[in-house]
Amino acid sequence: MSAFGRTGHWLSGAAALALLLGLTAQSTATEQVDVELVLAVDVSLSMSPAELEIQRHGYAAGLTHDAVLKAIADGAYGKIVVTYVEWAGTRWQRVVVPWTVIANRADAEGFVSQLNARPPDSARRTSISGALAFGSDLFAESGFQGTKRVIDVSGDGPNNQGAPVDITRDEVVKQGITINGLPLMTGGGFSGAFDVDNLDRYYSDCVIGGPGAFMIPVNDWTQFPEAIRRKLVLELAGPASQQWGAEEAAHPPVVSADDRPAADCLAGEKMWRNRGWMLDSH
Repeated sequence: MSAFGRTGHWLSGAAALALLLGLTAQSTATEQVDVELVLAVDVSLSMSPAELEIQRHGYAAGLTHDAVLKAIADGAYGKIVVTYVEWAGTRWQRVVVPWTVIANRADAEGFVSQLNARPPDSARRTSISGALAFGSDLFAESGFQGTKRVIDVSGDGPNNQGAPVDITRDEVVKQGITINGLPLMTGGGFSGAFDVDNLDRYYSDCVIGGPGAFMIPVNDWTQFPEAIRRKLVLELAGPASQQWGAEEAAHPPVVSADDRPAADCLAGEKMWRNRGWMLDSH
């Protein structure tokens, strides 16, 4: 094999092969970041328009918070890559902001500008399993290599469509992905008929998983911005950091063990079957 080099001279077969391999390695190299983070946000019809806006504003405030930016800067590479996804039913997932590197405030504000460029959508049903499967597929498209890969899923109800959420959770965790949760137990919107008791317990037992997985429940929408800030710091700083220690000292544990029976991971599906005559709102 022979080829022209950059100077226009013929290269020997060995030299041409070396050049080709070098170009291939450059084209397939991935940029290193501390965390690849999928923000998967529930926009099912159980959410009121006001609550959808609260979610958007909460994430925007969290990503530009000084504590979150410090957690990013203190990482080994000093940068993360993030994508923002809204989800509802099995086949309804939308990438609102594609994979974007955040290393400083300007990057974070650019991400927020993309996030605010269009209002949130909304759709029927709640498929946490669909969101997790969709989120796990996105990592192949990021173009980055993270020390840690995380899906951060928030929602106000149990899975009621698609594959069982705990089975999907286990499949995603086997890929080396950590799933953290933000159960929204606010009691607002239109979800009353499909609420489950102790949604935080459901998330703990059925949704989150992987190394260092945790969930932070939100009991009132006024808590949402602080919950987002804290969750992002914990995800980005890591348990060995001073910021993690400070958060744990300032707040009770995010997951507490007890002897209560495990949550029913099919609770949402059972309620949907038993109440199929009701308005298709969740």
